[in-house]
Amino acid sequence: MRGMGAEKERVMSRQEWGDLWFLLKDILKREKRWFASMILFGAAEGFLPYIGILGMGGLLDGAYAGAGAKKLFTYAFGILLGTLVCRLVRERAAESFWQKLDYTKDLESKGMNAKSLSMDYEYLEEVRVQELRSRAFSKSFFGIQGWFLWHFRDILAAAFSFALTLGLFLPVLFQKGEGGGHFGMIGLSLGLLMIMGIMVRLNYRTSVGYIREIDECYNTMDGLFHKKRYFAELLSGAEAQKDLRMNAQQEEIEREIGEVCDKLREKQLFQNRLYEKRKAVALSTTGICELLVYLLVGLQAYLGRISIGSVVVYAAAMVRLSTVLNYFGVTLGHLKQMAMFAGDYAQYMGLGQRKYAGTIPVEKRRDNRFHISFEHVSFRYPGAEQESIRDLTISFEIGEKMAIVGKNGSGKSTFIKLLCRLYDVTEGVIRLNGIDIRKYDPEEYARLFAVVFQDFSIFAFPLGENIAASREVEEGRAVDALARVGLGERLADLPLGLATCVGKEYEESGIAFSGGEKQKMAIARAIYKDAPFVIMDEPTAALDPLAECEVYAGFDKMVGNKTALYISHRLASCRFCEDILVFDQGRVVQRGSHEDLKEQEGLYRRLWKAQAQYYDTVLGETE
Repeated sequence: MRGMGAEKERVMSRQEWGDLWFLLKDILKREKRWFASMILFGAAEGFLPYIGILGMGGLLDGAYAGAGAKKLFTYAFGILLGTLVCRLVRERAAESFWQKLDYTKDLESKGMNAKSLSMDYEYLEEVRVQELRSRAFSKSFFGIQGWFLWHFRDILAAAFSFALTLGLFLPVLFQKGEGGGHFGMIGLSLGLLMIMGIMVRLNYRTSVGYIREIDECYNTMDGLFHKKRYFAELLSGAEAQKDLRMNAQQEEIEREIGEVCDKLREKQLFQNRLYEKRKAVALSTTGICELLVYLLVGLQAYLGRISIGSVVVYAAAMVRLSTVLNYFGVTLGHLKQMAMFAGDYAQYMGLGQRKYAGTIPVEKRRDNRFHISFEHVSFRYPGAEQESIRDLTISFEIGEKMAIVGKNGSGKSTFIKLLCRLYDVTEGVIRLNGIDIRKYDPEEYARLFAVVFQDFSIFAFPLGENIAASREVEEGRAVDALARVGLGERLADLPLGLATCVGKEYEESGIAFSGGEKQKMAIARAIYKDAPFVIMDEPTAALDPLAECEVYAGFDKMVGNKTALYISHRLASCRFCEDILVFDQGRVVQRGSHEDLKEQEGLYRRLWKAQAQYYDTVLGETE
């Protein structure tokens, strides 16, 4: 996040204005009509006070000149009508603006979510990118764009007020009164404007300091609110209460809660003091400006240089201008703070593609003959000190059953991410049928793979949509996939069948499923996709060893003649594969069949001996 900078820096830097301009363009791109209501509101809000100012000046001058009652009444009626029309326009524009502001954050969220879904996957695993999204999205109730629109609307109103003030008092400046020329009024006006400029600067400085301190206060309070929410959740259920009572921790928890509440109260009082301080500065500067206006305008009237009506017009207009300019100083402070978060938003939305998006369509083969080769592939995660994959050279054909094993952190999952092109290689090349995979259309290439990731996701959608990964579900195909993973009977017991939601997060009528059942759903989803390559990354991690072996025993029927890659640090899968790759520290250190590797001295034999006791019953195999 960009800091506010030193006290001597410009009010707004070029970068900060650029970030705000990016925000404005982003809003305009989606909702141009919003600005019509903002301009109407700004014009009405800016013009409304001046109807009374002009009207009172005209009435006084008319009365002083001896105008008839009918003329004065007509003039007053015009003022009343103008005020009413202006108020109606302002309220209607304000209502329209607030209606739009209510869903500003939803639109912002929609845009940021669309960005998250379209950006390169590698960005999503970077802490920097996650922090950018968090800062830009959650800073205010209306979102960064709603916050900006709110202040932009007020700036428009201030601009209209400023323009109208100039239009009103300039004629007064050049009006010759009974006492002589107008040069004194010009000097008076310029002096007042200089004083007002100083007041704007002072209000800006005060506002920036206030915002900085408030922001630091909020950062501290975020941690306190997090603790408060934790205790609220902790004490809302019965689980934790058992331990609290058995270990006599009630007093300790009560003391912790009391300390958190006391600190929050201190921070809230501190906020109030800061607000009162800023309010006092704003009121003081406005009061000083108004006092000077009345004194100097009164002096000009005393000298006979302006009429009574002009006194009213000039004084009221200048007082209004002082209020607007002082508020403008405060608003500049808000824009300064907003620019920081606009910068985060601009950076997040401006993240470009790192990966080259190829255009070559994937070859459509009736025989599904695909050849994959890794040629001297190395890969290092962004910011990592060492490579996760080192000089890897392997190849495999369609129809093979290959197991990839190794300890945690050996590079197995990274291998899959590279194969599926979630990341691009740092060195070397991966080829499909002799062509660099980076040259293929990414969406077409992704269709080749049905993957069950180690950290798979099952969404709180209907079961059928989870299996089909779409709202369009082929019922027979989905039922068959669930049956093949052992969920056929479970499906038959569900009240709504495939329309049953998984969990209650999305629909209250949803059904809770176990972790093992969800893992089987993920496998069923891979079967439903019917892709040439089936990849199982720790597909049975939620199952016990016996259930794991039963699942693997049925994989041959599940995957048919497809290429199947089983990635696991547990070795039940290896018994059913023709080819086994043993990973260690990003390299393939062994390759061969289960029988061959079991007899060789090496990592595979050590891993198998450590785990064989769990599989003897099912496999009928002993050392």
